[in-house]
Amino acid sequence: MNSQQKFYKTVIKIAVPVTLQSLLQSSFSVIDQLMIGNLGSNSIAGVGLGGKFSSLYSVLLGALATTAGIMISQYMGQKDEKEVSRSFFANQILAVVLAGLFCVICIGFPDKIMWLYTKDEATRQVAAEYLCILALSYFPMAVSTIVATLLRCMEAAMFPLYASIGGAILNTGLNYLLIFGKGGFPKLGVAGAAIASVISQFAVCILTLFFFVRHYRKQNMKLTFIWKFTNERKMQFLAILCPILVCEFLWSLGENVYAAIYGNIGTDACAAMTLTVPIQTLLIGALSGLSQAAGIIIGKSLGGQKYEKAYEEAKKLMIYGLCGSLILSLLLVVTGKYYVQIYRVEPVVKTFAYQLLVVFAIISPVKVQNMILGGGIIRSGGKTKYVMWIDIIGTWVFGVPLGLLGAFVLKLQIPYVYFLLSLEECVRLAISFVIFRRKSWMESLG
Repeated sequence: MNSQQKFYKTVIKIAVPVTLQSLLQSSFSVIDQLMIGNLGSNSIAGVGLGGKFSSLYSVLLGALATTAGIMISQYMGQKDEKEVSRSFFANQILAVVLAGLFCVICIGFPDKIMWLYTKDEATRQVAAEYLCILALSYFPMAVSTIVATLLRCMEAAMFPLYASIGGAILNTGLNYLLIFGKGGFPKLGVAGAAIASVISQFAVCILTLFFFVRHYRKQNMKLTFIWKFTNERKMQFLAILCPILVCEFLWSLGENVYAAIYGNIGTDACAAMTLTVPIQTLLIGALSGLSQAAGIIIGKSLGGQKYEKAYEEAKKLMIYGLCGSLILSLLLVVTGKYYVQIYRVEPVVKTFAYQLLVVFAIISPVKVQNMILGGGIIRSGGKTKYVMWIDIIGTWVFGVPLGLLGAFVLKLQIPYVYFLLSLEECVRLAISFVIFRRKSWMESLG
């Protein structure tokens, strides 16, 4: 097998399971939205806003997973099992601590948190109830996310996919039973959706651990419980983690500011945006595997100091992402109008939702390139501060000010506000291309 064939095989081995996992989760999310959509606009908006705050936890957990992926892939490239072990266990412990912190905040102050998002009392009550229950899912998410990262670095990405399949099926079945009170279960509405999510996350965690233990026993590598860093390794770890944490937190905070903008434009605008979230996640998820593959494949090449190989691999992955995103955007424009008709919501909500999908289709190819470049390629060398500054400039210098301008000064409708703030993606891409071409991100962890 030549190097080109080996590259394609590795990309497929990592990217396809990750993509299928994301598509599966997104498709079941659409079904969940359809179920909740039958409860009315307040329920849709409430679940959307409750989920927005939970996304703060998700992105911080994702930051730890990204850090673990960078370090594990590079040390695997160097064949250093001791540092692989340290990278895995240290990030796993931090993930569990993070879960505990967010769980306490969400259970202790749900109504106060949701007050920041909307002044509509009915929507706020729904969102607070949903958030308080959903917080219990944070612990199993912490465990399964970091373990799944290690499995992907071991080129065993199919196992997290299998766990997600089981969790998604369970989540959808429980949603049907608990939201509508079927099969002798009580009719719990939005609370039922939250309970279903908690149970399914525990199931995903158990399945992921089961697959990991079974796969690990067949491998030659040996994990040793080491989690304390030497001073040198601690500085290296913090140099990678801190910019990612700052970057992801500020990005997610910006997304929450956007959610607050949508909520203050009106419940119809907020509900319309919530309806588009599963489709946006579906399209981005369809190409998310390329970002994961980029981080792992290029990280291993950089760890082995094969710099030119890493650069060429990166260019190929970017081309794959561009072609795929253009095709998916075209499909979205054609099919989006049929998607919004599925929901039992007011006509104005449907109109706004389709217009938002068209805007997303226009900006999607740029978002995908940013995902592959910033989320995979540039970070793979450990130079995470580059991506931090790219995101800060994009979100806080351009995105948030443009969103506030459009909503509260120009008083534009939601599709135009969304288009204005989405221009931040173009700024990110321009900066990312300059950094990519300079090759300053290409380093091996010493």
